Amino acid sequence: MKGILFALLGGACITLQGVANNRISQDIGTWQAATITQLTGFILAALVLLIVRDGSWQGFKQVKPLYLFGGALASIIIYSEVMAIQYVGVTLTVSALLIAQLCVTFLIDLRGWFGVVRKKMTMPQFIGILMMIGGVIILKL
Repeated sequence: MKGILFALLGGACITLQGVANNRISQDIGTWQAATITQLTGFILAALVLLIVRDGSWQGFKQVKPLYLFGGALASIIIYSEVMAIQYVGVTLTVSALLIAQLCVTFLIDLRGWFGVVRKKMTMPQFIGILMMIGGVIILKL
């Protein structure tokens, strides 16, 4: 249950962040909005880290360098989301984002990328993704 609640909180925050970034970008520019978002996110994460103090820095050297650049994807995420919102609106943007996330995670699970245990995908998973794509097409009409 906790996992679902965290997922719902994260999903709500992603949407709110996208709308806020879109609004900020109208005043100062898209890359400026992405920079502010990244900076404020870093500051909040650093403050939470100082308070919570969970985990350990000892394993830092064991992390593959490729994974350390995962946060850099956020700039692409923010820019793409802001531009999509400007072109197609919030609802269609979030719908397309969800489909893209599902398709990529589907491949990650199927292929076992990034050290994830491979999962067998069956017809219901394929049908689910196709139904979501159909829903977005209906939204677009």
